[in-house]
Amino acid sequence: MTFLDFNFNEQLTEGLLSMGYKTPTAIQQIAIPVVMEGKDIIACAQTGTGKTASYLLPVLNLLGPHPKHQISALVLAPTRELAQQIDQQVEGLAYFTEISSQAVFGGGDGSAYEQQKRGITNKVDILIATPGRLISFLSSGSLKLNHLQYLILDEADRMLDMGFYEDIMRIISYLPAKRQTLMFSATMPPRIRTLAKSILHNPEQVNIAISQPASGINQQIYKTHDSQKTKLLTMLLNSGTYTSIIVFASTKEKVKGLYKELKAAKLKVNAFHSDITQHEREEILLEFKNKQLPIIIGTDALSRGIDVEGIDLVVNYDVPGDPEDYIHRIGRTARAATTGTAITFVNERDQRKFKNIQQLIEREIDEVPLPPEVGEAPQFKPDADGQKRRNRGGNNKRPGGGGNSGGANSGGQRKSNNNRPRGNRPNNNNKPNNNTDKPNPGTTN
Repeated sequence: MTFLDFNFNEQLTEGLLSMGYKTPTAIQQIAIPVVMEGKDIIACAQTGTGKTASYLLPVLNLLGPHPKHQISALVLAPTRELAQQIDQQVEGLAYFTEISSQAVFGGGDGSAYEQQKRGITNKVDILIATPGRLISFLSSGSLKLNHLQYLILDEADRMLDMGFYEDIMRIISYLPAKRQTLMFSATMPPRIRTLAKSILHNPEQVNIAISQPASGINQQIYKTHDSQKTKLLTMLLNSGTYTSIIVFASTKEKVKGLYKELKAAKLKVNAFHSDITQHEREEILLEFKNKQLPIIIGTDALSRGIDVEGIDLVVNYDVPGDPEDYIHRIGRTARAATTGTAITFVNERDQRKFKNIQQLIEREIDEVPLPPEVGEAPQFKPDADGQKRRNRGGNNKRPGGGGNSGGANSGGQRKSNNNRPRGNRPNNNNKPNNNTDKPNPGTTN
């Protein structure tokens, strides 16, 4: 199958072909025809499988090459970083059309609010927004969505995780009842299904396997004592083997402490967490994307919504509590058919968590011996956590892994530029490069 089989309008097809995009991913092959038929959809697909283009391409085609220049489509996203990435992807996919877009999100000062306010009154066709900022515009009366035809919820599970359920329902109260609603999620817990039942009308359900990491990821573990982790991490980072690295820790406090230790070891590193300002977050991400910053440390807030080309190492300083979070974390590497390495430090306390991960991905992950300089690896007792629960008389049922199998890679990354001019077609000098969750030569995301 190729993109020609979708029979997109001439301008949209021209843009895809001129950039070398040929073969749709699995989620695109299934979801695009459903959206084109005007049906509501609830789609479950792992980050990096091409879900963003699964809704953008058909919506762009339905809007046509010469839209009415009124807000016809609304994309809700959980974070400003993701909203900016989607906005940039619209610009790339709509390169040969007159369709324009605007991203609105919180953070920044009053001038940012006013700039976004002017943007939404400037005849844009697609609005990409975080829930809080959108409600601010709607409740003030400065934004009307009377002409809305398409509502898209991207990373719906994450929005619920962040407590946006009430905000989503409030936003929907401002929208026309007659609309097409598209919901995309990386996981499908019961609360997502409950939300879908309340806002979708007879939706088609699409479930693309989400529980297998990309095949290009070399997964490894080190069994360590907590006291050995930082020394081992420092050795890995100083090895010269890797050039673009994300380190995931379990808490904000641990991120801060680890940042101080690595800085003291003369490593060029920065920390990404909720206590830094939005401007600082943007600067850190921009430096990382531009390869000016080789190492970034963060919590699971970084595991989705950051799509950077060329990450060659992901380190789980702590084992994530949710097996799905492991997949999201290591999915930052080995994108666009590249290879990458994912290393996890496992202490005795985290044995059970890691067994659940291996159960979910249906494979054993190779253990690497500790370097002699780090000391001897701990000798774990079999099923230590389970034994503790049995000793307390607890329930020893193994938690279910959940999820399915499979998952595709995604493309490269285009840098966000919230100050780019709005309007019709970008000039040739600004033609976007390939970007993640955006179509790549041979595939599109």
